Amino acid sequence: MRRAGAEYNSLVTEAQQPRPESMEITELRRLKALQPDLAAAADLQIELLQLQRRVQSRVSLPTIRLDSTYLTERLAAGPILRYEHLRIDWSDLRFLLRATATAMRTHEALDPADLRKADLITRDAERLPPFVCAWFNGTAQGADSLPPEVAGLESVLLQAMRPVLTRAADAVLARVETRTWGRGTCPVCGGEPDLAVITPAADRLLICSRCLARWSFEPITCPFCRNADRSRITSFASRDGRYRLYACDVCQRYLKAYDARSASRPVLPPVDSVATLPLDAAAMQRGYK
Repeated sequence: MRRAGAEYNSLVTEAQQPRPESMEITELRRLKALQPDLAAAADLQIELLQLQRRVQSRVSLPTIRLDSTYLTERLAAGPILRYEHLRIDWSDLRFLLRATATAMRTHEALDPADLRKADLITRDAERLPPFVCAWFNGTAQGADSLPPEVAGLESVLLQAMRPVLTRAADAVLARVETRTWGRGTCPVCGGEPDLAVITPAADRLLICSRCLARWSFEPITCPFCRNADRSRITSFASRDGRYRLYACDVCQRYLKAYDARSASRPVLPPVDSVATLPLDAAAMQRGYK
């Protein structure tokens, strides 16, 4: 028997009951309440996470051989994944591209011209795969290497491809050790980091901006230009001490980090990328990019 007074809708089966919100969405809602100035960015991130969740369960494993020996051999030669290894459901991707672009435009995070670009590439079934391939292979080389039809849509493509890339990264990282990698780009997909986490042991793990893979890297060295001269690394922290920013005076780039040494929760990239927007502003005011 069901406990008296318990809420129950007899017209909704257990399978139809709403899924609980993820920790990321719960923390984003909390961030909105604590820092109203970040509410718009948090709302956009919540919408993007909800869109990605709609297709996540349907994403297939990559076609790459998932045995440790083979993956270790590929790691020694460079990033493990190639574009050809990704299994993309093009119907899902077109949906995510359109919905992501629309959400970003609604929240004024995308120009009208780029929204039109997103609409055009999703309508062209034959040209969309080469565009996605160019984005995947060209991201590390910078926007100048992308076709004009895709230039300006980097963030849209990143969010739309996130379910595919995280699924592939999880499968690969479960079977290969990356401690010997030592590069500033992702060992799985070759993407650049846009966040790091300082572990309780004071190690620094970089987090890929594309597939969210994590790998060890020197605590101070700049991952973008390998500058290891501490006198040419500028570091400052958020007021609460939860976040740090490391800016390189050689290449003028910077990387934010979540300090987990005294934190009450693990690093959550979708949350921490929003929470650190004030650090982005401070870095750019100082001339870093």
